[in-house]
Amino acid sequence: MRIYTKTGDEGETGLFGGGRVPKDDRRVAAYGSVDELNAAIGLARALEPVAFGDTLLQDIQRDLFAIGGQLASPEPAKVAKALAKATLDDDRVAALEAAIDSAEATLTPLTGFILPGGTPKAAALHFARTVCRRAERNVVTLSREASLAPVILPYLNRLSDLLFVLARRANAAAGRADVAW
Repeated sequence: MRIYTKTGDEGETGLFGGGRVPKDDRRVAAYGSVDELNAAIGLARALEPVAFGDTLLQDIQRDLFAIGGQLASPEPAKVAKALAKATLDDDRVAALEAAIDSAEATLTPLTGFILPGGTPKAAALHFARTVCRRAERNVVTLSREASLAPVILPYLNRLSDLLFVLARRANAAAGRADVAW
């Protein structure tokens, strides 16, 4: 099987469960930015120290695949069997909150804004946070015209907070202080 299909050469793409839409459709923007977020987290995972948060970040990547599958399915009933693997519930949001609380407990309290950066790991996590915020904005836009699983927006909102805290934690673990704005 070839990776190229040529079916998108005219600026359209197929949705999960059928139908074609322009590649700049709000739905495509939403699941495309979630895919970009997944890649940004993959980059952060690949940077040293690789073990830092790796299991947590891999679980998040799996969640993001589930979210992308849901966003790419305008008629979930048509692909219910395939989407069974793509379910996400409030327990996953609670897991993000627990991870935030755990990481934040080891950090000095924030007294102002900090500049994104520091170690390559922390910088990549800060970058992933900003991609997460864009994905969240795109999903909010889509939610105005389409019915979405109610867990998606809280999940993305907590995830951006977690990525921020993990970036701070990565710097602290490397002995790098936050740089105040």
